Amino acid sequence: MAKDVTMPLLSPSMTEGTVVKWLKKEGDAVKSGEIIAEVETDKATMDLEAFDSGILRKITAPAGSKVAVNGRIAIIGTKDEAIDESAAPAPASAPKQEAAPAAAPSAPGAGSASAPYPASPAPAAPSGGSRLKASPLAKKVATELNVPLANLSGTGPGGRIVKRDVLAGQANGGSRGGSGGAGWGLHGSGPIAKEEKIPLSNMRQTIARRLLESKTTIPHFYLEIEVDAAPLVELRASLNKGFEKLPKPFKLSLNDFILKATAEAIRRVPGINCSFAGDSIQQYGSVQLAFAVAIPQGLITPVIRDAQDKTLKAISDEAKALAARAKEGKLKPEEYTTGTFTISNLGMYGIDRFSAIVNPPQAGILAVGNVVKKAVVNDADQIVPGQRLSLTLSCDHRVVDGAVGASFLQELRALVESPALLLL
Repeated sequence: MAKDVTMPLLSPSMTEGTVVKWLKKEGDAVKSGEIIAEVETDKATMDLEAFDSGILRKITAPAGSKVAVNGRIAIIGTKDEAIDESAAPAPASAPKQEAAPAAAPSAPGAGSASAPYPASPAPAAPSGGSRLKASPLAKKVATELNVPLANLSGTGPGGRIVKRDVLAGQANGGSRGGSGGAGWGLHGSGPIAKEEKIPLSNMRQTIARRLLESKTTIPHFYLEIEVDAAPLVELRASLNKGFEKLPKPFKLSLNDFILKATAEAIRRVPGINCSFAGDSIQQYGSVQLAFAVAIPQGLITPVIRDAQDKTLKAISDEAKALAARAKEGKLKPEEYTTGTFTISNLGMYGIDRFSAIVNPPQAGILAVGNVVKKAVVNDADQIVPGQRLSLTLSCDHRVVDGAVGASFLQELRALVESPALLLL
């Protein structure tokens, strides 16, 4: 008997999905559990597996189609049986014939071969409508160097973007071409980007909806402190110097320390780890610590589970693994949902301080700035060089009062300024 393949619910906030690419074509044999397509949710691009075996008789939602959750996208049956296509729900939107690839900007706060190369670079075409063809290493290097993949031309097999294309793009300012004859002048000629109307991805639609919800329904207030980051910077440098000599060397980032300090501060002030539930306040019994990761489609917040019970090294390892999977679009729904508190760090982008938007239903988000060298006044009233770090807490005032937020920041300050406590 013919079976419908439907758009699955792959995240709690998902209402529709986009069929990115079919890995099978009509007439192909399909086995239960086999991956047959790639589907873009509001959070990531995920594999879609078949739940029935048979022949892929009909694809009712071609690549690029947006389909509501539980809407039919294909039919699996036997080779000769009659199938009924009339009951197939219409896709939420039909794919366009010529869709330009787009990389949406990221948003702070809350609210992926040995063949010969062509003689001349070919533009990297999107795979399945919105995904660029790029090697995993190229994606990693592009993220580290902040080079938009959408602006690059691929010289790898089939026009795939490889590492050397990213490095060349950085040298050319992240553009497809060279200097365009502008030389060393400040004023180049020609457009700065292709003029086009870029369709909203599922993720960008969700970001827009949730940010609007947050800013219009949650009464925000903000608390900011500036802490002495010198002890933290010195301890990190000392530890990393020793870690380099280990059989498996590794490095701790400043963000690792902030994650650990935040988890411990929440343990001490659990009133910040709550959410508004209409007629009650939900107090959480553990710290499900989310942290913002910028990806080409926007922003996602992977979650470190039970962070209050994990060591600094365990938090560092988990954060790195989650961030890597996030940038590859391989996070599972359970890895980015049910966070109870979020950290957004823009310090690595040179931002000194900022205020983030609360990520509902959470009641707080911590914005972390850059470590800034500046003149400070010490306890002896002397002006001396110092290293300062801005930490801004955004709170849902329905849940968190000023005194609770202030107590949390006091504990966080104590931990950041005495970072050896984080090693216990």
